Amino acid sequence: MTKEIELSISCHDCVRRATPDCSDCLVSFVLGETPEGLELTAQEADVVDLLTAGGLLPTLKFNRIERRGAHQST
Repeated sequence: MTKEIELSISCHDCVRRATPDCSDCLVSFVLGETPEGLELTAQEADVVDLLTAGGLLPTLKFNRIERRGAHQST
């Protein structure tokens, strides 16, 4: 049985990488100090939601970097 990925986060795309928010993020908590990213199935994401709501895990602080003008021509 193949698990489908429901949530995929790349820490390289997060504006909070290497900030105090990063150290208090769910991804850093689960993977350690210098995570690359996190992938969760829908079932795993549901479990994380329950544990976060109960205060047993830190919340996800991920905020995608806005890349302006990446596809604009000059």
